[in-house]
Amino acid sequence: MNKELIIRSSSEAVDFALLKDGKLIELHKEEEKSNFQVGDIFIAKIRKPVAGLNAAFVNVGFEKDAFLHYHDLGPNLASQLKFIKLVSAGKIKDFSLKTFQFEKEIDKDGIITDILSANQSVLVQVVKEPISTKGPRISAELSLAGRFIVLVPFSDRVSISQKIEDKKEKDRLKKLVLSIKPKGFGVIVRTVAEGKNVAELEKDLQNLLGRWTAMCKKLPTAHHPSKVLGELNRASSILRDVFNDTFSGIQIDDEELFHQTKEYLQEIAPSKQSIVKFYQSNDTPIFEKYNIERQIKTSFGRTVSMSKGAYLIIEHTEALHVIDVNSGNRSNKATNQEDTAMEVNMIAAAEIARQLRLRDMGGIIVVDFIDMSNPENRKVLFDFLREEMSDDKAKHKILPPSKFGLVQITRQRVRPEVNIKTREEDPNKVNGEIEAPILIIDKITSDLERILKTHNKVVLNTHPFVAAYLSKGFPSLRSKWFFEHKKWVKIIPRDAYTYLEYHFYDKKGNVISE
Repeated sequence: MNKELIIRSSSEAVDFALLKDGKLIELHKEEEKSNFQVGDIFIAKIRKPVAGLNAAFVNVGFEKDAFLHYHDLGPNLASQLKFIKLVSAGKIKDFSLKTFQFEKEIDKDGIITDILSANQSVLVQVVKEPISTKGPRISAELSLAGRFIVLVPFSDRVSISQKIEDKKEKDRLKKLVLSIKPKGFGVIVRTVAEGKNVAELEKDLQNLLGRWTAMCKKLPTAHHPSKVLGELNRASSILRDVFNDTFSGIQIDDEELFHQTKEYLQEIAPSKQSIVKFYQSNDTPIFEKYNIERQIKTSFGRTVSMSKGAYLIIEHTEALHVIDVNSGNRSNKATNQEDTAMEVNMIAAAEIARQLRLRDMGGIIVVDFIDMSNPENRKVLFDFLREEMSDDKAKHKILPPSKFGLVQITRQRVRPEVNIKTREEDPNKVNGEIEAPILIIDKITSDLERILKTHNKVVLNTHPFVAAYLSKGFPSLRSKWFFEHKKWVKIIPRDAYTYLEYHFYDKKGNVISE
């Protein structure tokens, strides 16, 4: 399994495409105007605590107030409030928390009006970016994420990632962290720390302590509200969270970003620094070169095509997302309905896991798989879907198939869903909008694979533009069809056809139904 990160920069935004064996699995965009990223820490003032909601509205500088629930205050909020007050007054110069006297933990079932009041200063961290009409969701329980560990101020706990299953390794990491953990800080050990030595953990810890100190130095003069600690740029944060030994390349088309990324990789994985490449080409844009633009066009529509003629229909409502699995033309030649349903469902499960990450879909997702009567098959499908989603960083839960064949998934969403418009203006001025023209090639190829199994001579009639696209260049798509199927397809351009119209004919001139 090879992973590649392709980074495209423009004057307005930076796009990040994560490829797994050449297939697009994640797409992120960092816009210049984005001021509320997950992980950013703000010094802000409480605008209004509301007892009925057991939450407070906080002015963080966004057009809508941020929402801070009592359960997101953290047990050591009183210590944090005391620390801010002393630092702002210049009474604390040592920010290490070694000599800081902690306050009593707050009641976990308390009322927010007993803890917070209007105009009170508080440090808060963005845990969910502004989505739709809602302001950012925030937490007063701060955490600073590093490559191998997460530093939690005003805490004393040490916890190990649940994804590290080896008990001996868990015990080893806990002993290492306890030997280097500074007083007043808790530590969460991340999954990628597995097998790492104390020197690597210590370096990560010192880096995070340096960021904490730099943030604290800003507090006495910071106006309210203001960002006092920003997340890493999106390239670095993606590398920090997903980078591992399976990465085979990082391609970047911006020289400044190239040097920044190379420097960051030098810190976290010096041996992999050579995989960062500066992409220079006046002819082919970087997303075209790696076939990403095409994958975007074919992956973000309402209909998502899969192999063997199957496809997904993805619908979005205010309350939930609905995904319908369709077998397409496979049902016409099914010899065993249960086996066909199983095959299509397994293909769909892999694509659904990819789609959830790619679109960053969150909330409730209901998947209507093709009905299967065998309980063993339903269990195999359920286990396979869980395995395919195991790489997903977003917290999620999958319920077993219901008796109606529905699978329910909940998935955490911390950023707005990636929603890319794939429909384009109809060049024939018939229907207003059509699917992206590149999809017509995929449909023709899919139909052809099916038709060539039962026909030796096939003639394709299509619009002149499409005919030229299929037959020109070397190797042309038609040549590739020939090498794959050992059958030559005759292509006839038809001026009378609309742009996306095409028909297949057999050797007698009869239409073959697509």
